[in-house]
Amino acid sequence: MKSLQDILYKTPIEAVKGDTNIEIESLHFDSRQVRQNDVFIAIRGEAADGHNYIEAAVAQGAIAVICEVFPENISPEVIYIKYKDTREALAIMASNYYENPSENLKLVGITGTNGKTTISSLLFQMFKKLGYKVGLISTVVIKVNDKDYATKLTTPDSLTINNYLKLMNDAGVEYCFMEVSSHGIAQHRTSGLTFAGGIFTNLSHDHLDYHKSFAEYRDVKKRFFDELPKSAFAITNIDDKNGEYMLQNTKARKKTYGLKNLADYKVKILEKSFSGLKLNINANEIWSTFIGDFNAYNLAAVYAATDQLGIDELENLQYLSSLKPVAGRFQHYVSNSGVNVIVDYAHTPDALQNVLQTANDIRTKNEELITVVGCGGDRDKTKRPMMGKIAANFSSKVVFTSDNPRTEDPDEIIKDVEAGVEPQDFSKTLNVTLRDQAIKTACNLAAPGDIILIAGKGHETYQEIHGLRRDFNDLKIVKSMLEQLNK
Repeated sequence: MKSLQDILYKTPIEAVKGDTNIEIESLHFDSRQVRQNDVFIAIRGEAADGHNYIEAAVAQGAIAVICEVFPENISPEVIYIKYKDTREALAIMASNYYENPSENLKLVGITGTNGKTTISSLLFQMFKKLGYKVGLISTVVIKVNDKDYATKLTTPDSLTINNYLKLMNDAGVEYCFMEVSSHGIAQHRTSGLTFAGGIFTNLSHDHLDYHKSFAEYRDVKKRFFDELPKSAFAITNIDDKNGEYMLQNTKARKKTYGLKNLADYKVKILEKSFSGLKLNINANEIWSTFIGDFNAYNLAAVYAATDQLGIDELENLQYLSSLKPVAGRFQHYVSNSGVNVIVDYAHTPDALQNVLQTANDIRTKNEELITVVGCGGDRDKTKRPMMGKIAANFSSKVVFTSDNPRTEDPDEIIKDVEAGVEPQDFSKTLNVTLRDQAIKTACNLAAPGDIILIAGKGHETYQEIHGLRRDFNDLKIVKSMLEQLNK
């Protein structure tokens, strides 16, 4: 049991009905999970409004209700507490409930359109190599040292975040690296957390179905840095046109990284190939097995954060060169017949252009670059024609196909993507609705030395169609098909 008054500490209460000097069991924002002496937090979601379930929660034993509007039916045995924003209240309460676990480790948040998963995962790798106990909260997985936990959201809800941070405290974790999405910031999932630092990667067209405008999307990202404490560091990609803007109002220590402009952490690419990158970082040369300019940026961010966290420069450089690529992020494979395959999570116009430009920079132009790409259903539709235009512009051939159609007709999504293709590129494209057949088509088109890029799903091991997820792994499928063709 915990004191409700302690859990409400620092929350911006507007009004109270009842006495908060009571003991409670747990916090829940799903009324179906409420049990005797629990607190129910009514959240206004996109699909449902928790205020409609207050009576159900009380009937199941809720002793306190957190809401934005008091219900008409007030139970004399229940405490009702009103807030302007119950999401924000939940985040602070969750932190208090789990005894403010973020204060007991160094938590670093990584935000931006692309690169969050790679940078957070590489920092996790780096600090494990350095001998520390480490945590990771990412799109791919939540890790507490060597133990993995499945995750569905880039930034989980605030109760889940604090629960895992408390597990990290109990396991002696000293550093945690966390992806911070625009949805997570907008919905206050990270409110109440104490960050030791923040990293901005880049900003491009994404999630405009949720944020409505690019300016709103940008300003939500900026809010993360505005809220960093003076004791934290704030590292930005100075080459991104929004990089400097992100840090305008932050109280944190400002640092920059980049390849083109003057920066505190300056990187220069000396050599690049499908084998890796030779880099100069602040006048030090290293070799990395990572591929592409965008990975040079990712490594620069890792180097900068590791330095800001107080790691010796020689150790930083030594372990930076030994880091391994993240699954589904420009993951490179060469078949027995000599076909190069790249599997990448690129699902935004900017990310797709980056991986295509990288492949084009490395190839000799005698090879074909065959791209398999689609767009997710029930997501930002405005980016679809942009994706189609970029894929056709930068590829020798393009196979448009399904990504995760969700509840949409995959053929209609493909039409939206195809609409962006310029007339001179029509002859390069074909449509194959089933993703496995699209990958098979690309394999049949490829000759030894050619490059197949399979974009959009990366690390995902499923395909979501009408609410059901079936097993689907791009890399496994392309490997199997190339092996069959090679027999």
